[in-house]
Amino acid sequence: MLEAISHAGKPVSAYDILDEIRPYGIRSPVQVYRAIKKLIEDGTVHKVESLNAFVLCVGPHAHRRGSAILAICEQCGRVTEFCDDSVDRRLAEWARSEGFQIGSVSIEVNGRCADCSVGIAFVDARIR
Repeated sequence: MLEAISHAGKPVSAYDILDEIRPYGIRSPVQVYRAIKKLIEDGTVHKVESLNAFVLCVGPHAHRRGSAILAICEQCGRVTEFCDDSVDRRLAEWARSEGFQIGSVSIEVNGRCADCSVGIAFVDARIR
């Protein structure tokens, strides 16, 4: 399952994963969702909520204690992951002031990645 997510190189749905691993005897979406849930709990995979898809975590870092921020390119679909201690601190401050118990944090930023922005900037410059 992890290989199916890793080799995709882009966010993949549970059904995309199921199609990829079906030859290995996995036939039920429920099996896929259970395995994905465990991978998310382990910090190995992230769910991209806005796409209802999954991506491989880029490595063990601070989001195991805080948040993972996912930047999603609207053009090519690339997902870049990063974390920021100042965002985590600010969320914790807000939660304390509101008496809010944070369960999990999912922050997604949509826009264009550097590669896709370069192409747009080139087209914009030619139009002007």
